[in-house]
Amino acid sequence: MKSRRWLIAALLFLATVINYVDRQTLSVLAASISRELGLSNVEYSNVLTAFLVPYTFMYVLAGWLVDRWGSRFGLAVFMGWWSAANALHALARGAMSLGFFRFLLGLGESGNFLAAAKATSEWFPPGERALANGLVNAAASTGAILAPPLIAFVTHLVGWRGAFVVTGLSGFVWIAAWWMLNSTRPPFGEETGRGNVRYSALWRMKESWGLLLARVFADPVWWFYLFWLPKYLQEERHFSLTAIALFAWMPYLAADFGSVVGGWVSGLLIRRRMEELRARRWTMAPCALVMPVGILAAYLPTGEAMAVICLVTFCHMAWKTNLMTMTNDVYPTAAVGSASGVVGLGSGLGGVLSTPIVGRIVDGFGYTAVFWMMGFLHIVATALVYATVRRRMAGVE
Repeated sequence: MKSRRWLIAALLFLATVINYVDRQTLSVLAASISRELGLSNVEYSNVLTAFLVPYTFMYVLAGWLVDRWGSRFGLAVFMGWWSAANALHALARGAMSLGFFRFLLGLGESGNFLAAAKATSEWFPPGERALANGLVNAAASTGAILAPPLIAFVTHLVGWRGAFVVTGLSGFVWIAAWWMLNSTRPPFGEETGRGNVRYSALWRMKESWGLLLARVFADPVWWFYLFWLPKYLQEERHFSLTAIALFAWMPYLAADFGSVVGGWVSGLLIRRRMEELRARRWTMAPCALVMPVGILAAYLPTGEAMAVICLVTFCHMAWKTNLMTMTNDVYPTAAVGSASGVVGLGSGLGGVLSTPIVGRIVDGFGYTAVFWMMGFLHIVATALVYATVRRRMAGVE
């Protein structure tokens, strides 16, 4: 059973890699697509928002569906939807059609993280859940690492439209493997449905609101580095597409290490008898205090700026891994999908609110102002967590 749960973790890792490669295809090719389709920075930010709006609000519905369908069936459905939507980007002819296909992609992608959160509660004991969630978060960064060289290579072979088709088809291969290999009842699983946990009760908990608002404040930092970093490196640091492929993966590799290290540290504290929620908070606080260093990226030479950005993405993912694992600590397994959807809504809201603001700030004041804005958001988010997340819901392991 132990080997089986790490096989499940490997499949969840791969699903999230595919998820991020699919969403990053547009980001890597943003400059080329913007030139061909005639998109301004504001129009590009509007296309991003067309993804973020359904991505955000589907968190609530997707979590509800995952609790009823189970992680096995739910993740297969969501993977199939977003993979097909990603392939359809090849048909875009302007900002409107590109935004429409981006909207379809957003409808499916949030389901990945909610099904992964539920699968983590079903397959892993509390002391291992942060590490398992860390692997899922690391997979997000791995997808971002693989995206620039992979997409650049595929684009050189088949063009940017073909790149969307190739990356989209990979999801259907994963579905076949997931369905065959995830066929055993998990050791910590519960029947689908939320048992005696009412959905409305999740919204009445201050912990739910604290975790949601923490992601509203903190996740715009990740959205910025995910959606805007390749564009920033091309426009401000004069990187070619080849240079993007060679160097843009570095911050995402640092985020990989942050995900795993953050999960390992809080797990170590738990194994040394520290209470779960306290261990998560103690791991998050130092990461938040480092984040203002990111402001220096706007002023340093390119090499030093990349090092600073790597430090920021490392700390962000170490912080985020522990925040996400709090949903496993606070809520019973039967409600983890719905609870993760409530909390994940904050991530999407942060992206929806910040992305158009970033586009207008870049057009009006340049990227330096954005680096300043991003420097202090995690401190606010951590203060919210310390103030609100203090107890576990009845029935949690």
